[in-house]
Amino acid sequence: MPGWQVAIWTAVIIVLSAFFVAVEFALMAAKPHRLEERATTPAGRAALKNAGELTLLLAGSQLGITVCTLALGAITKPAVHHALTPLLASVGLPQAVADVASFVLALVFVTFLHLVVGEMAPKSWAIAHPEDSSVLLALPMRAFMTVARPILAAMNAAANWLVRRAGAEPVDELSAGQDPDGLRHLIEHSANVGALTANYRSSLTSALRLRDQTVADVLPPGQRLSAVGVDATLADVQEATLVQRHLRVLLRDGERTVGVVHVRDTLSESDLRRPALGLARDPVRLAAGTGLATALKRIRDARTQLAVVTDGDRELGVITLEDVLPALMPTAIVESGDAPAH
Repeated sequence: MPGWQVAIWTAVIIVLSAFFVAVEFALMAAKPHRLEERATTPAGRAALKNAGELTLLLAGSQLGITVCTLALGAITKPAVHHALTPLLASVGLPQAVADVASFVLALVFVTFLHLVVGEMAPKSWAIAHPEDSSVLLALPMRAFMTVARPILAAMNAAANWLVRRAGAEPVDELSAGQDPDGLRHLIEHSANVGALTANYRSSLTSALRLRDQTVADVLPPGQRLSAVGVDATLADVQEATLVQRHLRVLLRDGERTVGVVHVRDTLSESDLRRPALGLARDPVRLAAGTGLATALKRIRDARTQLAVVTDGDRELGVITLEDVLPALMPTAIVESGDAPAH
């Protein structure tokens, strides 16, 4: 093959190798939420799809890099070897020595070209600009993955099988963020170097505990809220509110809470002898093992301040936002001297 053709093929192979390396490292360094922000263009959407097919994309990148490496060994190295051998022989080296020396020099040249130009440089660029490079390279990589998908799927399935045999579970998409342990370490480090105040550190650490805590962990003992029987009237609800200063009154049928009445709903009623059950709202019920984050969402979505905690058919008690929020913001201070009304 003429030297100029070897040079062209070598340049093409190096560019392709750089492409596959950049795709791989860009996607590993990119933040999924930033890719979602860029999903308004075809390239941005392609980058987001790549993030959702992590193992398949890595298989494609590795396949491309391997093919490029083999191509350099098959095309560039022999050409350099054959070009250097007569040059070294012309300076007086024995033919055998010139042949070995040219082989070693060709190997060093091709390795340097492949590692530095085809791998290290694009890797550094991709890591420095992960989202930009992910979006820029997304469409051609999607095209390659579409063409090579049968091969990539087979490679990916074989790799996943080996990973599972080793006792691990393959990951098919990028993680959305830090895991709790990583965030705790980051918070501790930031506090130690003075980037976080003690109050912020305490609040953030407590927020992370929401992942592990359940409503049973913060459920107060005993019944603190006003409660009346299921056959109570609106007048009974108002009287219970005046006595205990709770805006929400539980309607109970034996050991079971059947409804919650807000005293505000009774103020517009002219006949206070009406059964309170007619104005009662179904209580939010949470299993004892419900996480605090889920409990907060359920209570907020229901636009209420409390929920009934259950263990199967048995009621354990009632939890309010005042029980949950201190776990999230332990440094919060209630400035008012009066107990908040529920």
